[in-house]
Amino acid sequence: MFATLLAVVVALVLGHIAPTLAASLRQFDWYAGWLRWLDERFPQEGFWRGPFGIVLALLPPLLLLALFQIALYERMLGFPSLLLGVAVLFYSWGPRDLDLDVQAVLEAPDAAVRHAAAARLWPWGQAPSLAGGPLVAAVFRNARTRWFGVLFWFLVLGPTGALLYRLAALAAQDEAAAALPAATAGGARRLLAVLDWPVDQLLAASLALVGNFDVVVGAWREAGSAAFALGSRFLDALALASVRGELADEAEDYAGSGVPPPLAVGPLPELRDAMSLVWRVLLLWLALIALFVIAGWVG
Repeated sequence: MFATLLAVVVALVLGHIAPTLAASLRQFDWYAGWLRWLDERFPQEGFWRGPFGIVLALLPPLLLLALFQIALYERMLGFPSLLLGVAVLFYSWGPRDLDLDVQAVLEAPDAAVRHAAAARLWPWGQAPSLAGGPLVAAVFRNARTRWFGVLFWFLVLGPTGALLYRLAALAAQDEAAAALPAATAGGARRLLAVLDWPVDQLLAASLALVGNFDVVVGAWREAGSAAFALGSRFLDALALASVRGELADEAEDYAGSGVPPPLAVGPLPELRDAMSLVWRVLLLWLALIALFVIAGWVG
């Protein structure tokens, strides 16, 4: 748990104050090359070109990391394991700083620059939108893919879990996915949906705690999120409902006080509130991790 807390702090600080350095360290060209090599090595129909072919791409690097993780377990009072956890979680985080990407959209001087900045919030090959609703959903999907998915699977499986999530996301959404056979890419997307499902449920519970509980629970029930449905977009519905609730509460507070709302809130207030909610959820997760760390030390 301490390794998780330390690694997240390192990832956030370096990503914010030195985004160029963080991006240069989080390079996955080797993985894209590995996918291309597999596609060239198996040109005929077979396992690689089927829905489970992505296993061939994931198994070697994950197995190597898992063996390394096991070999370091409880060695030298756990210090090597701590360093490995920090390094892998930092490497798997992001790869871009979400806060800076959202800030670039909010501070864009014109529509063309804002459109180019918003494109960084969409998966490769998808056209961005400057409408409030799609932007809110994009922020939460990016938060899940860049932060919470990596963090959750790190907590479950250690460094191997963090790398598993990042490699699955790259194969499903990144430019490298365009080079995959259609069935293999489809399998990667289904794998990512499986990995995302528990993360979405925890994000929904977290939103209920840091936002308007009644609004989130109502949206949760309407979206049918209790059912195990892969590829469900209920997180988008919860995000939109939460942001609308935040904006409504803010407007009500200003109306009740008789004080006019601030004039310099800037464009896209939905995007601003979405990022605020994402930060509050992350702080909630880190606070819970810190409590487990303190409980472990006290125990």
